[in-house]
Amino acid sequence: MGEALRALTIRGRGFLAAGITAIVCAMLLDQADLVRVGVLVTALPLLAAWLISRGRYRLALIRSVSPPMVGAGQPATVEVTLRNEGSAPTGTLLVEEQLPYVLGTRPRFLLEGIGRTWTGTVGYQVRSDVRGRYEIGPMSVRVGDPFGLVDLGRAFRSTVPLTVTPRTVALPKIPMGGAWSGAGDNRPRAFATGSAEDVTVREYRRGDDLRRVHWRSSARVGELMVRREEQPWQARATLLLDNRERAHRGAGLASSLETAVSAAASIAVHLSGLGYTVRLVTASGEEQTHAWHTRDAEFNAGALLESLAVVQPAPETRFPTDWLGESGTGGLVVGVIGGLDHADAPMLRRILHQSGSGFAIALDVGAWGGPAPASSSSEMLAGQGWRVAALGPQDKLEAAWQGLARTSAQRARLDGVTP
Repeated sequence: MGEALRALTIRGRGFLAAGITAIVCAMLLDQADLVRVGVLVTALPLLAAWLISRGRYRLALIRSVSPPMVGAGQPATVEVTLRNEGSAPTGTLLVEEQLPYVLGTRPRFLLEGIGRTWTGTVGYQVRSDVRGRYEIGPMSVRVGDPFGLVDLGRAFRSTVPLTVTPRTVALPKIPMGGAWSGAGDNRPRAFATGSAEDVTVREYRRGDDLRRVHWRSSARVGELMVRREEQPWQARATLLLDNRERAHRGAGLASSLETAVSAAASIAVHLSGLGYTVRLVTASGEEQTHAWHTRDAEFNAGALLESLAVVQPAPETRFPTDWLGESGTGGLVVGVIGGLDHADAPMLRRILHQSGSGFAIALDVGAWGGPAPASSSSEMLAGQGWRVAALGPQDKLEAAWQGLARTSAQRARLDGVTP
């Protein structure tokens, strides 16, 4: 009862104050009729609070979102099922879903006539132009009386996640030089990028075939080791995303970082579709959820998009190189690079030296405003031997990607090799 009294609305408190005032004035003026009116007005909110407090509301909630991962700008459908598990009917319920503001306005539903074993399902759509991982919920339920005198709130605790991935565009197929040669179903095989490590063993990783376990080496080192013989049949690519805060300009959706993330997502989907197993490397290092041993292209692309959905500006000023060890050699490297300075040259040279081929989309970050970098990223990458194409805020990624093919052909002619 005390909680219900505290839940009196402004109208309910006004009725209560008016009723008490009428009673006091009636007693002072000796007006019996006014006393009866005051008692009635006072009793009305008290009676409503008593009825609300006597109610036993037992509601069950089931919430689902489909699909759980969508691209930016694409809608997702949220379905909410409510069930009355109490033994008595409830009054009017106002249901409100809690949503992050980027997903739209909070949906509200008015439920009336909820009896025993009642079950109802409502649905609504959410959409976000901003990538990220969001929580939908919890849902709040407000119980009121027909006169609007009491408004008692309850809330569920459950939430469901929704991942909004970066926008992607379809990229044309271009020759990737010596990094792969096509073989049936457009599935590349990295014969040209094998190395000495491919005939040795490495530590067991989740998802490896147990038939590849090398028991003699496992017994010697005390942990599971697997053979690498099958690795030359697996085309590998490293996606290098420059998300250093100092390497980008602009803010929000119009920033160069968002353009870089969108470009990286498009490249990840494109390479996965060609049969590459792709790993993601950012300024914070290699994403451990992705590795070259992941063979399911659809799973690989989905995991990459999920990681790219939550990429944030990194405070690091230099790219880490610990991922460039023995397991980092060979394969294709595709970089999406922001602003560079001369101190980045050794890192770029080392990455290219340990890879089969190096391609880069260099963002002209000076065009996004703010102070321009000391040197052009395109010129520095080209000077280190990368095949590079520039991308500005008004340029299309498809055209820049196609420009990499022209760069590759020009370099091949200079080297006397057909791409």
